[in-house]
Amino acid sequence: MPPKSPIPSTPLISRVRRMRRSTATAVAAASLLALTATACGPSHSNVSASPSSSSAAGQKGAGGGDKAPDFSNPIDKGHWGAKRLAQAKGAPDVAVPAGGLGGQNDASNPPPRTVAAQEIARPYDRHMAPVGKLVVDGPEGPMACSGTVVEDPAHPGKSNLVWTAGHCVHSGKNGSWMRNIVFVPSYNHNGVPMSQVGNTPAQQIAPYGKFWADWINTSNEWIKMGGERASAGSAYDFAVLHVRPENGTGRSLQETVGAAAQVAFDAPTGTSLGSVTAIGYPGDAPYDGARMMSCLNRPSSFTMRQGTPAMDAIGCTMTGGSSGGGWLSNHNGKLTLVSNTSITTPGHTILAGPHLGPEAQQIFETMSRKFANQ
Repeated sequence: MPPKSPIPSTPLISRVRRMRRSTATAVAAASLLALTATACGPSHSNVSASPSSSSAAGQKGAGGGDKAPDFSNPIDKGHWGAKRLAQAKGAPDVAVPAGGLGGQNDASNPPPRTVAAQEIARPYDRHMAPVGKLVVDGPEGPMACSGTVVEDPAHPGKSNLVWTAGHCVHSGKNGSWMRNIVFVPSYNHNGVPMSQVGNTPAQQIAPYGKFWADWINTSNEWIKMGGERASAGSAYDFAVLHVRPENGTGRSLQETVGAAAQVAFDAPTGTSLGSVTAIGYPGDAPYDGARMMSCLNRPSSFTMRQGTPAMDAIGCTMTGGSSGGGWLSNHNGKLTLVSNTSITTPGHTILAGPHLGPEAQQIFETMSRKFANQ
């Protein structure tokens, strides 16, 4: 059975926003360690990324990726007030077709058992500060996903990078970029019900402020093959955002929240990965999008379509809005992102996420290099 409190409360921990970065990272990793004591540490790879696997918003990709001149995300300070934030509905996880997940399961790789999502200990900024809500204006109005602050090798301790799902920022084949894309770390850190969010002081809803995306990388594969239903593009459903604060403070996102997760590329897949914790803000019933939830489970693997990378699946009851949320593990005492939520099954019993291989590594490194001298 999963523990009753996925991220245990630690009264002696001072507020993360007042901590040194190294202390905050250690606290987050220590909290997660209690969940992933049996996890195998993901391995890191220096594999060279395929030059045709990434597409940067507003520019031509390194290997001829599609140009996206329609990406525009100017800061509008009045746009995402507390009431509009509360109106952002959970962006639907990519739906599994009637045939279900690919034929992945055998005796050594059983389907994952479902566990009930449980709330992260409050206040969230003490226990999982790098996680937050991503809000966007999509084709049907304001939508919400989840995201994670990740380390930037070009700016140690001063990252402005956020990891999320590709479908949270681009609608895929024949689609376009979302608008007014904003990341709110530790959103609603006291977990007040969504019905009260609109009347709650702004500093409680956005304790670290709001961060607007000024550049986005997602995969060419997602842009060319992705969509509302699971497809070959789902194996590449990841994105990296570079953000800047709505109210210029001169401090990076990582310095502001006090922590960030490292990203592991080419980590093991399936049961070899060990236990992971998926974290996000589910917004569809029975959840309301106001609370940061998590599922601790051991994944199995499957292939969505022959010729595409294997994906991982865990049993979890989180719903739409958890899309893009990081799958976190503990690697040598460091908070480590190994995947992100992409797919849900009917009835919300299983979540699936892409393997972060060379294609993911390329979009990440492309983003890091772009802002290396800024």
